[in-house]
Amino acid sequence: MKVAIFASGNGSNFEAIAKSIELRQAGLEIELLVCDQKDAHVIQRAEKYHIPIFINQLSDYENRGAYEQAIIEKLKPLKIEYILLAGYMRVVTPVLLGAYPNRIINIHPSLLPKFSGLEAIERAFEAGDPVTGVTIHFIDEGVDTGPIIKQEKVVRLANDTEASLEARIHQTEHQMYRQVILDLLNKTNGVDKK
Repeated sequence: MKVAIFASGNGSNFEAIAKSIELRQAGLEIELLVCDQKDAHVIQRAEKYHIPIFINQLSDYENRGAYEQAIIEKLKPLKIEYILLAGYMRVVTPVLLGAYPNRIINIHPSLLPKFSGLEAIERAFEAGDPVTGVTIHFIDEGVDTGPIIKQEKVVRLANDTEASLEARIHQTEHQMYRQVILDLLNKTNGVDKK
């Protein structure tokens, strides 16, 4: 299964996917990293795994539609089957959604619909929520909306700082995303583990 991963920042979810031998053995082929920030750390991670990189900045285009059309033109010859968002900090528009309907997956560090949008972990921590978590979902035209694929809870411990809670959320993200991708690969390959 050929995928492109979109990321904007540090890229820990990107690396968790890229380094997974299990995913590669099941047929995952990461054809491209699409990044909208020229100085993002995820670029170094992609270089480490010899994954091609497309740096595409919105400021280089007259509008978001033209920006996304440039991405589509880059993806077409690669025969991308799914797009995996891994810390991609842009709302996807109907241009990209139309080209990849029901084939763009996002990961979000909260139990959606709660704390959608930016700074979800910080907002959950400040709110004092005893339980937060991670959601993986297909995207639609909304912000962190779309059909949920999987959710997992992360309990806030009595001695948690925002940093310790965030670290556990990221650990959960890495495990969950790999499992969701593996399930998708098995489904694509006609393997039913039930």
